[in-house]
Amino acid sequence: MDALEKNLEKLAELAVRVGLNLEEGQEVIATAPIEALDFVRLLAEKAYAHGASLFTVLYGDNLLARKRLALVPEAHLDKAPAWLYEGMAKAFHEGAARLAVSGNDPKALEGLPPERVGRAQQAQSRAYKPALSAITEFVTNWTIVPFAHPGWAKAVFPDLPEEEAVERLWQAIFQATRVDQEDPVAAWEAHNRALHAKVAFLNERRFHALHFQGPGTDLTVGLAEGHLWQGGATPTKKGRLCNPNLPTEEVFTAPHRERVEGVVRATRPLALSGQLVEGIWARFAGGVAVEVGAEKGEEVLKKLLDTDEGARRLGEVALVPADNPIAKTGLVFFDTLFDENAASHIAFGQAYAENLEGRPSGEAFRRRGGNESLVHVDWMIGSEEVDVDGLYEDGTRVPLMRRGLWVI
Repeated sequence: MDALEKNLEKLAELAVRVGLNLEEGQEVIATAPIEALDFVRLLAEKAYAHGASLFTVLYGDNLLARKRLALVPEAHLDKAPAWLYEGMAKAFHEGAARLAVSGNDPKALEGLPPERVGRAQQAQSRAYKPALSAITEFVTNWTIVPFAHPGWAKAVFPDLPEEEAVERLWQAIFQATRVDQEDPVAAWEAHNRALHAKVAFLNERRFHALHFQGPGTDLTVGLAEGHLWQGGATPTKKGRLCNPNLPTEEVFTAPHRERVEGVVRATRPLALSGQLVEGIWARFAGGVAVEVGAEKGEEVLKKLLDTDEGARRLGEVALVPADNPIAKTGLVFFDTLFDENAASHIAFGQAYAENLEGRPSGEAFRRRGGNESLVHVDWMIGSEEVDVDGLYEDGTRVPLMRRGLWVI
């Protein structure tokens, strides 16, 4: 077995043991790009070895999606398989674990009319809501694990032959997920302890708001009433710990949907609906992004923000140090799972109930300042040039980050 095979084995083991923390007899529902077939089989092997009762996979195919977006009448773009996502939500509520294999060609849909891509994306978001709600409410254990998709590898390493680009991307994935360490499971236990220490500090301080300041950014993010910081291993409603993201470097909480003010500029590109959006900027007033633009991909972004009223408000704010393993690769990954964990970020759209005390829903969720939307899109605003302060209600400041690094 060569080094790549050994590390793939370790990554699959990590996904099942640390990511999912799979329970004996539990069913697994996986989603993955069709190119990840061999890796998914390895994941299934590890899952069955750890007691899975059933491992079901739903594959996505960018080429098939592109054919549909190019050929079907426009009215048909409002169709999405709601029946499928309702079934997934039912399975999650009945105890099935959710395993998502991420990694796609960020340019897969480039060249298609943005309005068609956006319309299909809105339909998909509406249909996916039952499953998304089950995931964001942590009714079951779930995780996301990366796969070095050839299209993704070529986006990250455009000057390399495909085979070499894929190999380099796997190396970066192994570094970011700590698989390159002798005992990745032990490394993640230590990492979770460090994240939980930051969470404890922030939850104890009960800041009223956060202030981000850097080039093009002067943004105050008010925090929801009774907000809770989270990070690393997270308990489900039934109390089972799981690591939702492999990798993860963030600690995050819920903004107040009506208390975001100022201007902000993205520090990394965003892969959205198979297209790259670069140079995002926004101006917030009363919690709403009243002005939004981008140097590239603006139409796709604006179409997403037209999904519903909550799409122009924030559902998450996250702090990420600039010296973490993902940032140390020096790469722009064009993949939200990685780029959001390389830099502090905010998210348009749905807030997580786990970030509010008591995990409220409905009117109680909204009253506390939680944002509701069919979308949740993270975009990166942190860098080595950005400072972050915690603000108490009387205006007192506590430095949290200087030049992108923790000072607490």
